[in-house]
Amino acid sequence: MLERLDQLEAEAKSALAAAADAGALEQWRIAYLGGSGKVKAALAAVKDVPKEHKPAYGQRVNAVSASLAAAFAERQAQLGGAAPAGIAGIDVTEPGRIYSTGPGRRHIISRVRDELVEVFARMGFEVATGPELEDDEHNFVKLNIPPEHPARDPIDNFYIDEPAAQGKSPRMLRSQTSTVQIRVMETRKPPFRVVAPGRVYRPDTVDATHSFMFHQIEGLAIDRGVSMADLKSTLLHFARAYFGPEAEVRLRPSYFPFTEPSAEFDMKIRLRPDQPARWVELGGCGMVDPAVLEACNIDPEEWTGFAFGFGIERLAMGKYGIPDIRMLFENDLRFLRQL
Repeated sequence: MLERLDQLEAEAKSALAAAADAGALEQWRIAYLGGSGKVKAALAAVKDVPKEHKPAYGQRVNAVSASLAAAFAERQAQLGGAAPAGIAGIDVTEPGRIYSTGPGRRHIISRVRDELVEVFARMGFEVATGPELEDDEHNFVKLNIPPEHPARDPIDNFYIDEPAAQGKSPRMLRSQTSTVQIRVMETRKPPFRVVAPGRVYRPDTVDATHSFMFHQIEGLAIDRGVSMADLKSTLLHFARAYFGPEAEVRLRPSYFPFTEPSAEFDMKIRLRPDQPARWVELGGCGMVDPAVLEACNIDPEEWTGFAFGFGIERLAMGKYGIPDIRMLFENDLRFLRQL
C-alpha cells in the first residue's frame, strides 16, 4: 500500500505538470486534494492496513498530501497567480465582499412598531413588555378563558409543556400580547395606560394574510369612569393620526372572553392600487371584563378600563399598500428597497 502512495504521488505530479490554465488547475485540485479526492480516499483506506503498519502508512499519506499541496501552489504561481475568485484559492475566513446598495434602513415591521408607539405615546400610553415564553395562567386563566374554550386547544397553540399535566400551569409561546396586560395589572396600581408591542405565535397556515409568527400591539387603559365612548374616541384618533384624517373605521359587535362588551375594529383599506378599498379587520377591542380585573386584584366597582389589540402586519399592509404578509418576511431586497 505504501507503493500505491508512491504511484499516486507520481501520477498526481505528472497530471499537475500538464495543467495549462487556471481551470485545469482547479480540476486537478478537486481530483487529488478535494474533499472527495484521491488523497482523501487514500487516507480513508488506513482502515484496511494491518495494525502494525498503520503509523507508517498514515505518515506517508500526510507527506504525499503536503507534497502535492506545495506542488500545486508552485504550479499556480507559474501560471500567473491564483485562479479566478470563486474557482480556487479562496480564503473562506476573509470577510465577504460589500456590495453598496445605498444607505441602510430599519425593517418595515420595526418602523411601523415605532410609529404606532409614537402615536399612542401622544395619547398618554407608555410601553410595557413581557416574556414570549408564557404560562397558561397568564395566557388563558386570568384572561377569563375557561378550560373548555377552543382557543386553548393544543392544535391552536405552541405548547412547551404537556397541557394535560396535572397540578401545573403549562408553558407555551404566547398566542397574544394580552398576557402583558395581565402582568401590568398584577404589578401596578391604577390608573395607567400602556401599549404592549411584541411577537406572538399561533400554528396558522401561512397565506396572504396569516403567519405562524406575527406581531401585535395591545392597549390597556384602567381608570375611574372609563367607558366605551373613551375606547371609540381613542381608536378613531389613532386611525386618523396614523392613516390620515380621511380614515374610515367601524366597530362591529363581537365576543371575547376578556372584554364585555366586545367589538371588532375594521378599517377601509386599499391593498392594491388597481382594486377598490375594502373593509379589513385590524383587531379586537372592548371594555375589560370585571372578572379579569378581579383576577388581578383590581376592584371592578372602583375601576373600569378598555383594551384593544391590533396586528402590526395588518397595519403595515394597510399603511403601505402591501398585498401579501409573506412579503414582510421573505427579505427580498427588491421589495424592501421600495419602503
